Amino acid sequence: MQKITPFLWFESRAEEAVEFYTAIFNNSRVVKMRRAPEGGPAPAGSVLGIDFQLEGQDFVAINGGPQFQFTPAISLFVSCKDQAEVDRLWARLTEGGEELPCGWLTDRFGVSWQIIPEVLGERMFDPDPARAGNVMQAMMQMKKIDIAAIEAAYAG
Repeated sequence: MQKITPFLWFESRAEEAVEFYTAIFNNSRVVKMRRAPEGGPAPAGSVLGIDFQLEGQDFVAINGGPQFQFTPAISLFVSCKDQAEVDRLWARLTEGGEELPCGWLTDRFGVSWQIIPEVLGERMFDPDPARAGNVMQAMMQMKKIDIAAIEAAYAG
């Protein structure tokens, strides 16, 4: 069992969000749907919470009402193997969302994501400060990360 589980508070669209996310990521599924009982604050039978997995990682989503909103202060970081994976995830997660600088985006539910190729971290933290600086400068000009442009900046 996973010791720490991200818990996502949606106003009322948890089920829609979970369907969206599990359709995007591999090795993903709904584990358990929790519905409101009679006599509670929500209509009986409505979705209160959902236990689900994305890429084998456990999450919980709830319909908690309008008290809290997502912010970019917490984001879901996705490590990508190649440009095809970056492109696929970026295209899907930005549907109805917003592209932000440096590989960040906000999806249509307000959840912040970082879609980052593994090579970016390798290149950005190279021991050669000139190469690392070139990569940092290139990344700062991007929204979706372009691996070919990162490699060109790294090569100098």
